[in-house]
Amino acid sequence: MKIRKELWFGFSLMAVIVAAALIMLVSVERIERGHIGLLMLSLVVVAIMLGFPTAFTLMGMGMIFTFLAYGGNTTQTLDLMVQATFKTMGNDVLIAIPLFVFMGYIVERANLIERLFRSIHLALARLPGALAVATLVTCAIFATATGIVGAVVTLMGLLAMPAMLKAGYSVRLTAGSITAGGCLGILIPPSVLLIVYGATAGVSVVQLYAGAFFPGLMLAGLYIVYVIIVAKIKPSLAPPLSAEDRFVPLPPLTQKITNPNGTGHAVLGLIAALKGKRNQDVPTGYLLRQLLLVFAPLLLFVFVSLWSYRAVTEPLAAEATYENLTRMGETGGGAERSAATGLAEPPAAGGLAEPPAASGTGLAEPPAEGGLAEPPAAGSLAEPPAAGGALSEPPAASGGLAEPPGAGGVAEPPAAAQAPAAGGVQEPPGAGGSAAATPAPAGAEREASRTWWTVFAVFAALFALFYGMLTFARLEVFKMLLTSFFPLMVLILAVLGSIVMGLATPTEAAAVGALGGFLLAIAYRQLTFEVVKESVFLTAKTSAMVCWLFVGSAIFSAAFALLGGQELVERWVLSMNLTKTQFLVLSQVIIFILGWPLEWTEIIVIFMPIFVPLLDNFGVDPLLFGLLVALNLQTAFLSPPVAMSAFYLKGVSPPHVTLNQIFMGMIPFMGIQIVAIFLLYIWPQIGLWLPSVLYAR
Repeated sequence: MKIRKELWFGFSLMAVIVAAALIMLVSVERIERGHIGLLMLSLVVVAIMLGFPTAFTLMGMGMIFTFLAYGGNTTQTLDLMVQATFKTMGNDVLIAIPLFVFMGYIVERANLIERLFRSIHLALARLPGALAVATLVTCAIFATATGIVGAVVTLMGLLAMPAMLKAGYSVRLTAGSITAGGCLGILIPPSVLLIVYGATAGVSVVQLYAGAFFPGLMLAGLYIVYVIIVAKIKPSLAPPLSAEDRFVPLPPLTQKITNPNGTGHAVLGLIAALKGKRNQDVPTGYLLRQLLLVFAPLLLFVFVSLWSYRAVTEPLAAEATYENLTRMGETGGGAERSAATGLAEPPAAGGLAEPPAASGTGLAEPPAEGGLAEPPAAGSLAEPPAAGGALSEPPAASGGLAEPPGAGGVAEPPAAAQAPAAGGVQEPPGAGGSAAATPAPAGAEREASRTWWTVFAVFAALFALFYGMLTFARLEVFKMLLTSFFPLMVLILAVLGSIVMGLATPTEAAAVGALGGFLLAIAYRQLTFEVVKESVFLTAKTSAMVCWLFVGSAIFSAAFALLGGQELVERWVLSMNLTKTQFLVLSQVIIFILGWPLEWTEIIVIFMPIFVPLLDNFGVDPLLFGLLVALNLQTAFLSPPVAMSAFYLKGVSPPHVTLNQIFMGMIPFMGIQIVAIFLLYIWPQIGLWLPSVLYAR
């Protein structure tokens, strides 16, 4: 009966689409070629909902309507198909897709996710909703390493769902946490969705990766906050873990130097065990290895702190100082800049203070008003005054701004606020007065900024808290994190860091990630011929699907533009006189609704070529639009009736978990996604700040 209801829903939605297309054709006064393009779009959506392959449906519809647009000219139709296909497959960015997919499948088969979930679950054991929070954190980390939604949801369904149901968690909260956490892989880099959008919309994939970093963390954080609040308000939905579930078994040698529960302080206990009777049965080498593990984070923190302190206090080179000062504008005067750079020497004793512009440094011209102007009699050329047109009036008569040399003493440069020193020696400007306003000269050691000291103090406090609370039980959890969490973080930082910092292209970073996945599988002794064979097969299958989608999208988009569909849509949208906000709301609502019957790949390749040309008319940044779309398209995995993550989870769930329960559990997380979209729109710098800092957008 439930399948019948879903079929009725699907057929009803298709009927609405067909009826809307027919009403459009009947209501217009004159049917244009653009209306035929919209009819083609409607037929494509209906065909995909009926279950036809997306890529070949796009190609087939595109070829048929291109043939009609060319009036039955087969040669032109085939030429268009070949050109669109060649242009698409010549895109170098697409090479990153199979490499990232291969990295994901290799990491997935290294069985890291089980160790990762166990260690995070124990580390967060005292937090409300600890199992659900650990599920979301594990999904976010693993999604970053793989980017494959189906793999993450399936594995977490096998691993986390039995543990959560056994602990008394509600089926809805359990299903919602797993499906929502698994969908983070299409937003958090390295995301295949962002590569597809970048290639479709012509946006830099590197900037998309940098921009999606903080929105992805924001969405994961909102999920975690929601789970904690629910667990706090209604403990029956997410009961706290029992003492048995929080118990961490200790190694036999560690049990000899602490109590059975492992509540003794690790640092003090290990140091005390190095001498005395407690060390008789425990080898000294074992204790030293444990101490090395304990102090390894502190040593790393000290190294990073010293390296960063040296970097921020390193003396400026003369060229760097000159370049910075030439950007200072007119504030402070040219003389001050000359003194700061060290390019002009102070005047000789008893001599006149020559204006900086005449000294040959060329750093700045004298101020036009209120500054020192050398009279023509001094033997140098002077620009006529720009203000007031008083060309023939000498400088002294124009308001007493400056006296000629020898007429009444020595004229001070404009930046000098103090009297000349004894003996008539003019002190260089900037040598006295406010030192804070004067940049450090070249070669002088700089002071660390307040930001550096703030970050240092925060991390120092965290390390003090860590070592103050480090018991033997927590030390075992830390060792579990070292073997599960940190290898993945090294892989993620190597891939994303090289992309974001501009050290490698996405394709090169994907190759590094694939190699890193190989090394992880070798390190965990999971790299067998069967694992490699299966990973290569799944990679080829996924990559072929994406590439065929691109080819079909290119042919469909060419046919749609040829029929004038894009022009008709643009005229219709512009005729509504929408504001920027109204256009964004309209586009995101359309994408949200399309997420019900269609997958994200179909929405990107079919509808993004329609929306992207409209962005310039409303002043919308394509990068921001892509981030909004990436947030919105997660609804394609969480919204019925085509919520693929629900079907992934249902396939590995216990028999008593129904599809309706999974759908109901996903709805609150869909609401959180909508909140995240509004937050990103209200504060776009959440997504645009990092690209603007790294790439000076």
